[in-house]
Amino acid sequence: MKKTTIGGMALIEGIMMKGPKKISIVIRKPNGELYKEVKDLTIDDTNKLKKIPFVRGVFILFEQMVLGTKALMKSADIALEELPDEEKEKQKDFVDRLFEKKFFQKLGITDIAIYFSVVVSLLLGILLFFYIPTWSVEIFKSFELNSFWKNMIEGIVRVIIFILYLLFASQMKEIKRVFEYHGAEHKTIFAYENGEELTIESIKKYSTHHPRCGTSFLFIVIIISIIIFTISGWQSVVMRTLIRLLLLPVIVGISYEIIRWAGKSESILAKIISYPGLWLQNITTKEPDEKQIEVAIEALKEVVPEDKKLDEW
Repeated sequence: MKKTTIGGMALIEGIMMKGPKKISIVIRKPNGELYKEVKDLTIDDTNKLKKIPFVRGVFILFEQMVLGTKALMKSADIALEELPDEEKEKQKDFVDRLFEKKFFQKLGITDIAIYFSVVVSLLLGILLFFYIPTWSVEIFKSFELNSFWKNMIEGIVRVIIFILYLLFASQMKEIKRVFEYHGAEHKTIFAYENGEELTIESIKKYSTHHPRCGTSFLFIVIIISIIIFTISGWQSVVMRTLIRLLLLPVIVGISYEIIRWAGKSESILAKIISYPGLWLQNITTKEPDEKQIEVAIEALKEVVPEDKKLDEW
């Protein structure tokens, strides 16, 4: 099976695909037509830090978040077209809450809204998955546990919060649709990796679970954080939070290398490491319908390079 560098992201009624040279956005408009946007990648590949193992992950993650937020905002605008006014206002409120768009759009500085959304997302993630778990362990102060067990309890709390967060998100109607497009994206990439002709029928048989998924990456981040934080000892809440923030780039860097390796390895160890993340994709991916697969096909076709060696790992 071919291992490709092409990756994707589910949008609101659409999919973004990123290849070695191009990025595409394909969105299903309310009238059923497909909106398509294809651009050459303008990301600066001359940054030497982006080529250093265990360092590049931090830069690549931030770039992906910026690209993804731009694509999500675009898909939200397209998906709102031609909806009835009442439904449009309802959906618009959801989008504005999602991206904090209203304030920045009034000022005409949408680019700042994108970076603001990325920074807010990072801060909320740090609050939810780092500060709250480390603070919660204070409840067990009277048990006189050693630092190892305190770190383990913090890690377990972090895993529980992560799973509950995914389960809560999966209950939202808008997110359920996104998760179906997520499944279409994975199926289509699997078919491409297996050399299949990109047709709806050939893609249907493939799994919605893929080892290079963002869900798997986030789970690996959590597991690596448990290991590293256990080594770092146990201090006051403020000091623990500060240390965890300082160690976050290290954790992201290690996690990126693991997910990158697991995505192209057929070894038993890679399968064991990938299994928990693949299982979590039962929550974050759903079986798509034929129209959603069609969107994924159109998005993927636009980013496949003429020289197929460019997208091989």
